[in-house]
Amino acid sequence: MALKVAVQMDHISSINIAGDSAFALMLEAQARGHELFHYTPGQLAMIGDDVYCGLEPVTVRDDKGDHYTLHPKKRRNMREMDVVLMRQDPPFDLSYIAATHILDKIHPGTLVVNHPTEVRNAPEKLFVTEFADLMPPTLVTRDKDEIDLFRAEYGDIVMKPLFGHGGAAVFRITRDDLNYGSLYDFFAATFREPWVIQQFLPNVRHGDKRILLVDGEFAGAVNRVPAEGDLRSNMVRGGAPTDSDLTERERDICARLGPSLREKGLILVGIDVIDGWLTEINVTAPTGIRAIKNLGGPDVAALVWDVLEAKAGA
Repeated sequence: MALKVAVQMDHISSINIAGDSAFALMLEAQARGHELFHYTPGQLAMIGDDVYCGLEPVTVRDDKGDHYTLHPKKRRNMREMDVVLMRQDPPFDLSYIAATHILDKIHPGTLVVNHPTEVRNAPEKLFVTEFADLMPPTLVTRDKDEIDLFRAEYGDIVMKPLFGHGGAAVFRITRDDLNYGSLYDFFAATFREPWVIQQFLPNVRHGDKRILLVDGEFAGAVNRVPAEGDLRSNMVRGGAPTDSDLTERERDICARLGPSLREKGLILVGIDVIDGWLTEINVTAPTGIRAIKNLGGPDVAALVWDVLEAKAGA
């Protein structure tokens, strides 16, 4: 049975199709005969328990510079959709949170992926702390005295905003770094939320592994190696993708997380692992699908749609 699939995303004209996981999911859905609709989060309108949106039917092509065609927009009740893919990029801010509340109105009658309540309740750098024994030493605070104590114990640390994304504003501070005071002032003036302070893991130079799980099961992995002279391994920051198998430690991490992810309805999740330590659980719009396939790994988009079709009764 063909499904009606609405994709909530940044406007399709702005995406880089070479690495965009939402686009990979759209290509796979279209190949299976599902009907695709495009919209951006600001188009949602809630009236009582109903949600309306101006949806544009969309056709996609894996052709850089000519990757989509949008057809005339029509206002529709979102309950007419079988699946909604919530795939706009962070920041995870009040706009993002508002969209999860609105989509709560139609889920689970319309399958929203990932579950909007659980996305809201699982900020990526906080949800991971439910598995603190799998993480490097980590502090969440904006209190300088607490950071000073943590820095005195661990010396080399990383500071990043709690709701940051894409490697933005991630800094390494060494034990004798004279920039520490200025960086603290910068964070205090820029970010109202607490920050994440972690022990620096020197083996990040060998890569930060992105592991994708589908319905709680390992689906594929890519190792992202930082560019020369950069701490950050995010591919949008110049990190180079390389193929990767899982270590026994990484398989244990996946096994620990799987039951919780399934229980929460977090169907597509990306976890980040550095040198055997879990650092983040990404539930908003995890990336890596295209890189994994391009490196000869599994077709994660196909695995996702196998699960979604079963859950949506296709």
